[in-house]
Amino acid sequence: MATSRVPAAVDALLTILRAASALAGVRIVDGPESVNVTDRRRIHIGWQPGADAAVGLTQDFASAGARTRDEDFEIACYAETRSGDKDMALQRTAVFELVGAVEDALRATDSAPTAPTLNGTVLWAHLTTGNLQQVQAEGAVAGLAFTITCRARI
Repeated sequence: MATSRVPAAVDALLTILRAASALAGVRIVDGPESVNVTDRRRIHIGWQPGADAAVGLTQDFASAGARTRDEDFEIACYAETRSGDKDMALQRTAVFELVGAVEDALRATDSAPTAPTLNGTVLWAHLTTGNLQQVQAEGAVAGLAFTITCRARI
């Protein structure tokens, strides 16, 4: 019996985003980068700058008898775009386009009917919160920390 759906859900989210045609050319990172980042467009799954946790979760009994449990969890994510110029508006628009592509990838389509369930690993998943960060550092950098919220039955 699985004690959590978190590992399978994170793996499925990475698979879905890496296969999304709207995210072609975007670096999809599992957790934090371990080296100096030079990619101009990237999305981190299971990491946000300054976040306390990669995934926060809670569990409770699904019904009397303790045969199943419901698990609610939030996957910390972060999208970033950067350029060598000072045009913040361009980077702000670009980072919201990246997160929009994530949201689209989580919607059911004819070619990806199980995307909202992270390929069957959860009951549902959707984008729920976001925080925009902007900085001028060797050019404009826009980052959007966002959360994918999930419910699973274990």
